[in-house]
Amino acid sequence: MNYRKFGTKDLSVSEIGFGAWGIGGPAMVGDVAIGWGDVDDKTSIKALNRSYDLGINFYDTADFYGFGHSEELIGNVFGNRDDVIIASKVGHRVEDEKILLDYTKKHILKSCEESLKRLKRDKIDYYQLHSAKLEHLQNGECIEAMEQLKSEGKIKYWGISLNTFNPYPEAEYLIERNLAEGFQLVLNIINQRSLKLIESAYQKGYGVIARIPLQFGLLTGKFNKETTFNKNDHRHFRLPPEFLTRLLEAINEVWAIAEKYNVDKTTFALSFIMNHTGVSTVIPGIKTPEQAEKNTKPIVTISEDDMNFIHQLFDKKFNALVDKML
Repeated sequence: MNYRKFGTKDLSVSEIGFGAWGIGGPAMVGDVAIGWGDVDDKTSIKALNRSYDLGINFYDTADFYGFGHSEELIGNVFGNRDDVIIASKVGHRVEDEKILLDYTKKHILKSCEESLKRLKRDKIDYYQLHSAKLEHLQNGECIEAMEQLKSEGKIKYWGISLNTFNPYPEAEYLIERNLAEGFQLVLNIINQRSLKLIESAYQKGYGVIARIPLQFGLLTGKFNKETTFNKNDHRHFRLPPEFLTRLLEAINEVWAIAEKYNVDKTTFALSFIMNHTGVSTVIPGIKTPEQAEKNTKPIVTISEDDMNFIHQLFDKKFNALVDKML
């Protein structure tokens, strides 16, 4: 496993991190699935341990993943040890079977204490505002809360998990004011909208976490036109059959390029992301030891011509499909 600095900070993070949304298990808000379907805790614990053995030291979770269950599992496995880096998030809660965004100081401070207990840690290494909007940042209360937690030693660094489709307004607001230390954003072969932001963030010394690197499993090559998902899996509504078929057809040109690198599709998809210098770590979802092994195969260097071709495919094909995503 190779490691990179998290921006200019004193964190050395594994190039491949552990996306811990999936191990939170099935979670529903009313009729809406916000989890990844059924998972087995024993298998999740094995996945966490195997990932550590393979060199992963960065674990990304949230208080909303399985309503805290993801944090609990990570806490049970790693506790307060200092050779792992834990990132969590705050800002979502449920009331009357509705998802509410709450970035009040009171909620953030209370939620951080609860996350620390579940994680069994004295400090969260990197704490993120979970999809906060520009209006929340302009209000200032959430920034004040994060700075207070940092001054109290309950978090080391803080940042924001940015919008999937337009990450720029919130990131630019923070960069212009020299606030926060990192950004979590979406980058994968299909959704490349954050590329300009990654470059500017890197130049300013921010750490960058790339999420949804495999586009909910689409870029692993394991899906076909007949693939369906259970109703307690959020992909049931994100990847309906007709849209899944369109996506599968669109990425065929990418797989033609991948073949010459003699790696599987997952490794090629992760390599595409890590061939961007500004990315500190990429966090594929891991739910089993087998996924840990598959996601930690050595990253390959992709030629400049092939990288440019994939970037051009985004402009020609993929960006229009991203417009139709939920």
